[in-house]
Amino acid sequence: MAVAMASALLMLALATASAAVSGAGAPWRSRRPRPEADLVTGLPGQPAVGFSHYAGYVDVTSGGGGGKALFYWFFEAEREPDKKPLLLWLNGGPGCSSVAYGAAQELGPFLVRSYGANLTRNAYAWNKAANLLFLEAPVGVGFSYANRTSDLRRLGDRVTAQDSYAFLLGWLDRFPEFKGRDLYIAGESYAGHYVPQLAELIYEGNKGASRDRAISIKGFMIGNAVLNDATDQLGMVEYAWSHAIISDELYSAVRRDCDSFKEEADGGRPGKGCSPALRAFLGAYDDIDIYSIYTPTCLLSNLSSASAAAGSARPRPARLVAAPRLLSKHVRYVRRLCECGCCWHATDLPAVARRRSGIG
Repeated sequence: MAVAMASALLMLALATASAAVSGAGAPWRSRRPRPEADLVTGLPGQPAVGFSHYAGYVDVTSGGGGGKALFYWFFEAEREPDKKPLLLWLNGGPGCSSVAYGAAQELGPFLVRSYGANLTRNAYAWNKAANLLFLEAPVGVGFSYANRTSDLRRLGDRVTAQDSYAFLLGWLDRFPEFKGRDLYIAGESYAGHYVPQLAELIYEGNKGASRDRAISIKGFMIGNAVLNDATDQLGMVEYAWSHAIISDELYSAVRRDCDSFKEEADGGRPGKGCSPALRAFLGAYDDIDIYSIYTPTCLLSNLSSASAAAGSARPRPARLVAAPRLLSKHVRYVRRLCECGCCWHATDLPAVARRRSGIG
């Protein structure tokens, strides 16, 4: 809760950051115009840094005219930003904020931590290797907005890709020194859809684009990606088996009784043994972090020290924060909602977006 509150305050500070221009920043910045109104001159608890960062909106309304805009947070590379590629990061969900989660919890240079009042420098920030651009997409996520309820009712993968492509073209107009710079797209979770679909749209758009409008995409990366249920579910089981988390016998039982997770439309017929096999599979993660299997985990529940000393503390069962359909269907303690409040069923996204933006 403390981390979520701090992330929300950080996002609010970004959205209301002063537009005043300071003279700080790398010398190369002056070679091309920058949107100085988007320059973030400081955040509460921000440590001193030698790079500039920007936050603001890019209009993605079809034909222009406003009404729909995506929010971004951009960090220059720590060193020699004029020689580093541009990397666009997308969180998934659908509905997860790239600012509140990707930037503030994972790979951004400033991390929000529950144990400190100030922002913490990330020793493994990705802007050590690239110029780092976080995008809140689709509209209704984070600070990205639409003024028309109809735009929120149209949400889906295709619209998200189209809006993200329009954002990139608009953002490059605002930061023209990155036109022609190598671009990589990366993301996690439902960005397993967003990233390759955006990459394909860029590839197709480049075919008829002028040199000024072509985007120099070089590659993409997706981690813990949502692809499709059959692939995702089988991959989880094979990963556990190949890392000795489950036995050969359990692996064979899951493959056999769950019919290798084939969809019913493709002839899949899970048997009665599928549910107990999946419960045993998730039970193997009772004392292991399913998202980081080599990370130490706390096995004590929130009991008093006296109770713990008396030996009454019990292991806290591990739970997935999100899962493919078959796991959710057969294993009742799988939670569909992320701790960050961002993993929603895709069919719920328009309603979620309306609640977040106060529209409709």
